Amino acid sequence: MTPKHSQERPIETLEMSSRRITVGLALTAGALALAGCITIHIYFPAAAAEKAADRIIDEVWQLKDGGAPGSSKAPAPREETK
Repeated sequence: MTPKHSQERPIETLEMSSRRITVGLALTAGALALAGCITIHIYFPAAAAEKAADRIIDEVWQLKDGGAPGSSKAPAPREETK
């Protein structure tokens, strides 16, 4: 006696399952290719970027020389009390 469900619906063959895998891979590859074509361009003003780079370099040099970060001047000399 054969099961009832086998007569109502044919069992998926190897060819059908490989076709589904192929279609799935093709759709995934297409979606990835489409997503790879999207580019966001952000433009920064050159002068502002150069000024920010100079400020960062100055801060690094001050840290190397022992100055406090964010201070643009050397520390004032201490006054001696007499």
